[in-house]
Amino acid sequence: MRLKTLTLAITATAIAAASMSAHARDFRLGLITPAQHMWSTEAVAFAESLHERSDGEHSVSVFPAQQLGNEAQMVQQLQTGALDMAFLTIAEISNRIPDFGALYAPYLVDDVNHAARLLRSDAAAELLELMPQQVGLVGVGYGMVGMRQVLSRDPITSVDDMDGLRLRITPFEPIRDFYTATGAAPEPMPLLEVYDALANGQVDAIDMDFDSILILKFYEQAENLLISNHMMFPMVGVVSGRVWRELSAEDRELIDATMAEHLENVLSGFEAMDAEQEQEIRELDINIVEADAEFFSEAIAEWESIWAPKAPMLETLRAEADRLRED
Repeated sequence: MRLKTLTLAITATAIAAASMSAHARDFRLGLITPAQHMWSTEAVAFAESLHERSDGEHSVSVFPAQQLGNEAQMVQQLQTGALDMAFLTIAEISNRIPDFGALYAPYLVDDVNHAARLLRSDAAAELLELMPQQVGLVGVGYGMVGMRQVLSRDPITSVDDMDGLRLRITPFEPIRDFYTATGAAPEPMPLLEVYDALANGQVDAIDMDFDSILILKFYEQAENLLISNHMMFPMVGVVSGRVWRELSAEDRELIDATMAEHLENVLSGFEAMDAEQEQEIRELDINIVEADAEFFSEAIAEWESIWAPKAPMLETLRAEADRLRED
């Protein structure tokens, strides 16, 4: 297993020693998030750290906001070696490796802190080991955003209010299956198109986290929030398998340790600001309804019937989540 905590403990001296490489590289890293999003700012910070720790030998050009295409396109570029690195939602990976869909199990975790602890666990690390053979990528570690909520143009006071609701989702199967089970009509849509889609009535509601609701001001177009915390939303930092094979052992160690450090910054960053963001949301002039697992009980049962057979790792992850809950 590739525990990130070990790499995070590498001393500055060891990292500096590992940075000596025979071939300077200018890497390219893609993301779908806008430049001001924490994923993007930590990607830039990673680029700066790698440049410094390699004594200027390596550089990383960061391309946020889907400049290199959507995630499906970026995965294809990573597989061919046309793109070196990316911070990807688990969404596209789960479309290709169903076991990753287990991370989206409704109410698998209680909150952002619980989610971060699970993503740091050995059980989550096991999933990363599936990536090289199944998708040709090297998974370095996890980040995340906050828990998923439902922001809507009209109030949602019961699951019946979701029947027929045109609801924007990130395009992947686990979240589509969950919302279909609620009776909603999920509509895949890139993040940067969501504001206009709410404004012109193309969608009635969106699946979103506190951070994006605030940064992109979606609350200006939808004034009803269902605070449900029903699902976490992980991110994975990856390196192209083709590119990885071309690197020296020293460069692999350097990149792995440095990227892992900045992915940890994402996890801890969302842990630190989640409560503050929730409070900021609650102080907005919007209508708030709160929901728990009972609210979605029938949808959860249907989701489980689909994904338990498709994602055997669900049992392992749930056992680990339960253990962490008790600690």
